[in-house]
Amino acid sequence: MLASKLILKCLERENVEFVFGYPGGALLPLYEALRTSPIKHILVRNEQAGPHYASGYARESGRVGVCLATSGPGATNLVTGIATAYLDSIPIVAITGQVNRDLIGTDAFQEADITGATAPFTKHSYLVKDAADIPRIIREAFYIASTGRPGPVLIDIPRDVQLESIKTGLTYDKVDILGYKPNLHGHSGQIKRATKKIKEAERPVIYAGGGVLLGHAEKELLAFAEKDNIPVITSLMGIGAFPEDHPLYCGIVGSHGYEYSNVVMNEADLIINIGARMSDRATSRLTSFEENTDFVHIDIDPAEIGKNMETTIPIVGDAKTVLIDFIAKDTSKDHATWLAKIKEIKEQHPLVYDADPPCSDLINPKVMFRSMSEMTSDDSTLVADVGLNQIWSALYYHIIKERKFFTSGGLGTMGYSIPAACGVCFATLDHPKEVFAVCGDGSFQMSMGELGVIAEHQLNVKIILITNKKLGMVRQLQCDVYGKGHYSGTDINFDIDFMKLAEAYSIKSYKVDKNEDFNKVLPEAIKHQGPVLIQCQVHPDFIRI
Repeated sequence: MLASKLILKCLERENVEFVFGYPGGALLPLYEALRTSPIKHILVRNEQAGPHYASGYARESGRVGVCLATSGPGATNLVTGIATAYLDSIPIVAITGQVNRDLIGTDAFQEADITGATAPFTKHSYLVKDAADIPRIIREAFYIASTGRPGPVLIDIPRDVQLESIKTGLTYDKVDILGYKPNLHGHSGQIKRATKKIKEAERPVIYAGGGVLLGHAEKELLAFAEKDNIPVITSLMGIGAFPEDHPLYCGIVGSHGYEYSNVVMNEADLIINIGARMSDRATSRLTSFEENTDFVHIDIDPAEIGKNMETTIPIVGDAKTVLIDFIAKDTSKDHATWLAKIKEIKEQHPLVYDADPPCSDLINPKVMFRSMSEMTSDDSTLVADVGLNQIWSALYYHIIKERKFFTSGGLGTMGYSIPAACGVCFATLDHPKEVFAVCGDGSFQMSMGELGVIAEHQLNVKIILITNKKLGMVRQLQCDVYGKGHYSGTDINFDIDFMKLAEAYSIKSYKVDKNEDFNKVLPEAIKHQGPVLIQCQVHPDFIRI
């Protein structure tokens, strides 16, 4: 059997349905084998989008996403997407072609040290030197990507290795990697200390991060919060970990979070952090809690504990497993006074989405996202890009029941939403659902080539394109730091006809500039079986969050 065919047999064994890739010389043998493989190849329009497709697929399906690229520029084009998956802990495997083994290190045509380039933001990277190692390496790669704290793994395969003819079959031993033993169960002594703190606390808060979603611990989080009547605040990546219509829900914390959420966190005497990194974006508006608050940090990755905040009680373990331990303990206490205080804080710092003086009679995006959340199904998936569109959708689109919210939270990668939403669509082909890609006119232009994939496969994705001819987030930062009028490099000084662009791809499109018009066309777009683009015009001065 040729090694190229063995690679695909190994991927089949990992239950891979789709690979998102772009061919090239160093991957020709693998692509020849793909021609007769049951694995479906999706031709992305730029390798940069490949990891985002794989990410959206992985987040929706719960399985490892796979992307392919050739050597040199093909491989280096994957770098940003791999880094995006790494910071958001998304399980993907990237397979790259490489020049022949005897050419490595000679600056050969389209040679790049991709294993070295991606080392800082992969869980592991492999350079395959012997075709006999392929079954072991692929099994290990999928295991590493999907266990412990999930993340990307890269496999670099020289062209001549793919062409080897070998007798090795698919048999391999159980994965046993020296030094890699993810710890699922929290230390019993630390759990005992934590439950004692929980019972003693007067003003406890649960801070839920993306680790709750990655660990499929939403039900356990709900049970724990309800058992002890503890309010829940989420990070940006934790949106969806706790139902937003629940009385214990207290919003999103951070520099672009709810005002009342930050006040509540600052006044807490115990923060129970479950699967959140405590990044600077989350903590920049938290001024006092570190000195006056006990801090329980639960994370499956020991490197995250205590990295950004001094931790009172660290617990290394899986979110679901540790929460089950907490639920079994007697930590009940009357928090009526604290909950009454939180109600008062919410009244003092309300989330107002329709009271801003209008910049014009154009669309108010806050009102738009709130009304959108009332018109979409209970199991829809919204993929937000990066920019003001991300913040507006995070704050004003209501994540309830089985809804999902995906975005690039750690790296903040513009151009993420469209390819990631496509990945969601491929993950749900056998049970189609409402999928939305939200982007601004800046981020849209970073991945608009992927409209070709959407049109080719008639993906049921609805693109909500918010246009203001500005890079809104950067413009707001310039205003905040340097003052109004100090704008530089944030104007998109060209009138792009997005309707004609959609027409070129035979994609149904609408252009609206009023909220009532958006409310009319969205149900039509949802009803339409196939892709739709809705351009929503917003005044450039509507930059307040």
